[in-house]
Amino acid sequence: MPSLLAFDTSGERIHVGVSARGGVWLAEDAGGAQASASLLPCVRRLLREAGVGLRQLDAIAFGRGPGAFTGLRAACSAAQGLAWGAGLPVLPIDTLVAVAEDARVRVGAVDVWVAMDARMGELYAARYCWSGGGWITLVPPALVAPDRLHAQFLAHPAPWLVGSAPLGEQLHHPSATVDADARPSARALLACAEAAWARGEAISATAALPLYLRNKVAFTTAERMATAGSAA
Repeated sequence: MPSLLAFDTSGERIHVGVSARGGVWLAEDAGGAQASASLLPCVRRLLREAGVGLRQLDAIAFGRGPGAFTGLRAACSAAQGLAWGAGLPVLPIDTLVAVAEDARVRVGAVDVWVAMDARMGELYAARYCWSGGGWITLVPPALVAPDRLHAQFLAHPAPWLVGSAPLGEQLHHPSATVDADARPSARALLACAEAAWARGEAISATAALPLYLRNKVAFTTAERMATAGSAA
C-alpha cells in the first residue's frame, strides 16, 4: 500500500489522515475560517505521531471540493506547497466521493445522493454508486437549489441521501434513508486516495486545482436585507 497524507478543509471541520508503515493515523480539528491556521500544525502533529517525514510518503491527497472557497484554497495551496517541497505528486480527491465513502463504511450505503450544505440556500450534490471496486459517478458534482435536487432525486432515486445538507421536507422522500452524519472523514479520504493512486491518478503539484462550483461567495447587504424582509 502507498504511504499517504490526506486532508480536507472544505467544511466546518478539517480532516487529516496518514497511512504509512502498515498503520493509519487520523485527526480532526477546527475548520471554516480557522482552516488556514489549523491545517499545517495538525499535519505536522500527525506526521510526528506516525513517525514519518514528508519525503517518506508516496503522495499527498487533498479534498479538491466542492466546498467553502477559503477551505478549498487552503487545502490546495497546502498540498501544492508540501508536495513541491518534498518532491511528491498530489492526488486531488472529489470531496463528495469521500462523503459517499464515509457513508459506505459507517452505514453500508452503496447507492447514494450526496448533498452538502453550500450556504446561501443552495447545496452541493452528486450521485454515486459503489461498483465493488470503486465509486462510479452517475451525476457529477453541481451547485443546486433544494427544489432542483428534489426533482433530480425523483427522476433518479437512490436508497440513500447522505451529507450535511439541511435534509428537511423539501428533500424528503419516503424511499430514501438519510445519513446526515456523513462527512469527508480522514479514513474515507485515505481510502479514496489509495484507490486514486492505484488508478494512476497522481499528478504534479503544479497541476493541482480546487473544484469551484460557485463564483459568488456571499450575499450583498441589499440581498441580505431583502431576504430578511421576505422572512419577516
